[in-house]
Amino acid sequence: MARTAQAQVDDMIRRASALGDDVLAAEIRSFADARQYGLVFEHNRPERMRLYGKDVVEGDIVQILPQRGKSEDGTSRLLWRVVSIEGGYANLTAYRTTSYTDNTEDDRTVALSETVAVSEYDQPIYAGLRETGRVERGGDKPYQVVINGENYHALEALMFAYAGKVDCIYIDPPYNTGARDWKYNNDYVDGADAYRHSKWLAFMERRLKLAKQLLNPSDSVLIVTIDEKEYLRLGLLLEQVFPDASAIQPVSISINKNGVARGNQFKRADEYAFFVFLGSAAPCKVNPSLYSVELGDSLEKVAGDLSNSRSQRVRWEWLLRGGPNAARTARPNLFYPIYINVENQTIVGMGDSPSIDTDWRTIQTPEGVRAVWPIRTDGREATWRINQNALKAKLERGCARVGEYDRKADRYSILYLGNIQEERIASGELVVTGKRGDGSLIVEQAGESKSIPTTVWTGAQFSAGEYGSRYIKRFLGDRRFTFPKSLYATELSLSAVVADKTDALIVDFFSGSGTTAHAVMRLNHQDGGNRRCICITNNEVSDAEAKKLTKQGLRQGDPEWEALGICEYITKPRVTAAITGKTPEGEPIKGDYKFTDEFPMADGFEENAIFFDLTYQEPDAVELGASFAEVAPLLWLQAGARGGIIDRERRGYAIADAYAILFDYPAVGEFMEAVRASRGVKCVYIVTDNQTRHAALRRELGTSYDVVQLYESYLQSFKIAAEGAVM
Repeated sequence: MARTAQAQVDDMIRRASALGDDVLAAEIRSFADARQYGLVFEHNRPERMRLYGKDVVEGDIVQILPQRGKSEDGTSRLLWRVVSIEGGYANLTAYRTTSYTDNTEDDRTVALSETVAVSEYDQPIYAGLRETGRVERGGDKPYQVVINGENYHALEALMFAYAGKVDCIYIDPPYNTGARDWKYNNDYVDGADAYRHSKWLAFMERRLKLAKQLLNPSDSVLIVTIDEKEYLRLGLLLEQVFPDASAIQPVSISINKNGVARGNQFKRADEYAFFVFLGSAAPCKVNPSLYSVELGDSLEKVAGDLSNSRSQRVRWEWLLRGGPNAARTARPNLFYPIYINVENQTIVGMGDSPSIDTDWRTIQTPEGVRAVWPIRTDGREATWRINQNALKAKLERGCARVGEYDRKADRYSILYLGNIQEERIASGELVVTGKRGDGSLIVEQAGESKSIPTTVWTGAQFSAGEYGSRYIKRFLGDRRFTFPKSLYATELSLSAVVADKTDALIVDFFSGSGTTAHAVMRLNHQDGGNRRCICITNNEVSDAEAKKLTKQGLRQGDPEWEALGICEYITKPRVTAAITGKTPEGEPIKGDYKFTDEFPMADGFEENAIFFDLTYQEPDAVELGASFAEVAPLLWLQAGARGGIIDRERRGYAIADAYAILFDYPAVGEFMEAVRASRGVKCVYIVTDNQTRHAALRRELGTSYDVVQLYESYLQSFKIAAEGAVM
């Protein structure tokens, strides 16, 4: 791929510096800074974000909310500085800045409840997370995460945990159609805005730069969907932000066979997905019938063909039982050890089921093998799905095997082929193509082979109406969401780049209805994977809904308003319903999943999910070290989002399933012993401002642990200081 002009200038600066000519390098840099290359737009238009939920304090920059029953206007967009707070009232003075329309109003005093804190994208903030709920059916599996908050700030908060570690980012950003479908400075952007393209590009560029920092530069993929309104500008922007990408390629996806009217233009029947490949990343092979059909085939015919087909992938299920009825006490005869040979990762036998009052840790393991008990990462005793005789029979048929080793949790998973899969083998629907070294079967779909997808995806499965809007109705009833993606279009986009990464980390920071999380869980269901998704969405309501609520005297921040926001009303209920198999009203979801491994939606997924709100802390509280509760989820995320969360400070230290925290350095000796005795702990945090102590602990623990320093004023570690920077 040809390099951009900016990349060539950067190369010239590096070469001049390498030659020792700092003067020449400085002159080249000065010359380059005075010029723009590639896509030119208004980069520095201010982007202000209202921090709903933040307590307004002295010194904050705020806006005065419109009167109840009134819409936003120029007055409510003026900026004020809080001079003082007295008895529930804020004394305000005009805040003037050259980058925005100046406030020339006189000082005034207003009720504190009538103000909202405002931050520009490059102003220092202290971001944290507060848990708002969870659903657990996945046993030891990592959690799918949903964050409600401004995505720019959420991305910067995630930088602490995941900089350079994300395998795939999939986003469906605002398409900037002019239909008031997104906001800039808390104001909907419509087709009459002369700066709407520059606003959109600046809005996207800031977030894509953060996405670039999160992605693994040696092997990852960014996927961005778009329609014809901005696809040309988006393509140029991607070239500019990712000059070192190994490939940037658009795919056309048919989403509406009848097309959508465009006035005096052609009807739009497709949209685009840009795939940005970084490092060694490349497309994965998938079943061709999932993304393409022969020209001339009708979509009705394709739908019929695909409804009777299944993916080439054959799902190996987890033997560990998940869900609320998986406790040892419920089925004590299914609680037993499985012995594996660690060297060749094979199952060599099983032990007896001990009596219910026997501590499994007291049972001696035979020499030369390792015992795998059905124990969750949080220490709870669960059960296997089948008994010893059934497992032995499956082993003899090659239908059970040792799964992946989780380094951080220091444990092996056990996988098996369910009875339905064995029936498909017997009927010839699945074909045994060989055996692995451990004797387990290699099984594929009969008569089909995988291949790299083409750049044109056509088929009924990509219909945004059938498998987007109408699918949401199955899960959420009458709750509406505008233009959701087809579940299968999103699933194929992800499968095409992470099918061979069963533990991939995927981020979606324009999550909307939660289709990406849903698709990730379906992929896991099909191949036994542990992929996890972090979805970031806001809690906005639509323009029409906002007008309706405003007339009722409600404002953003009111409980009645927030209950109808995207995250609370759509995203969280959808993710929950997908896992439980039940609607928010408790009814089983009707229908089956299609096109791949078919199964009832009411079965749900054996997954865990957790929900957070993005929070903003006051500098004084941060300096006093009183913000650990807001830090706790970020530490847990970095440690792998498994098991329990250390949610409060402890005297000395604390240990969870996957990580440990040293709060008081004098307890370091006892802490080290406890860490080494805990098999699952692979991430260690040390609370200290002393760099020497941090370095010493890192040396002593060695490379087997990730050792991370936390400042004693906790959130200082996550301070968002300026655009693209986390201190």
